[in-house]
Amino acid sequence: MQSYTIGQAARLLGVSPDTARRWADAGRVATHRDESGRRVIDGKSLAEFSVEIAQGDDDDEPSYTSARNAFPGIVTGIKLGDIAAQVTIQAGPHRLVSLLTREAVEELGLEVGMQATARVKSTSVHIDRT
Repeated sequence: MQSYTIGQAARLLGVSPDTARRWADAGRVATHRDESGRRVIDGKSLAEFSVEIAQGDDDDEPSYTSARNAFPGIVTGIKLGDIAAQVTIQAGPHRLVSLLTREAVEELGLEVGMQATARVKSTSVHIDRT
C-alpha cells in the first residue's frame, strides 16, 4: 500500500502542510513513521479521510481555484464489472467519477489509496496514474 508524507497528503487534500499536520496531531488522520523516520499516512486511511473532510466542515471557506482540467487526487473507490469499471477520485473538495474499461483499470494497476489524476474533457473523465 502506498503511503504519503504530510506534504504530499496536504497537496492531495488541497490544504497547507500546516493544516494537514494539525489534523494529524489532533488524531483526525492516523500517521506512522517510515523507515526514514518521516511521518506518513497510509493511502487507504488518506482516501477515507479525504471523503470525510469533503462531506463535512461546512464552516470552511470555499475553494477559490481555477482547475484547468487536471485534478490530482487520491483514488477513493473502484467498482469492477465484467467489462466496465467505475473509479472515484477525491481531489481536494472535488469528487470525480470516471467510467472506463476493467482492462484499463487493471493495466494502470489502480487501487484505493493510490495517487491519480483525473483529466476532464467535455463530459469525459480520464484517469492518469501518477
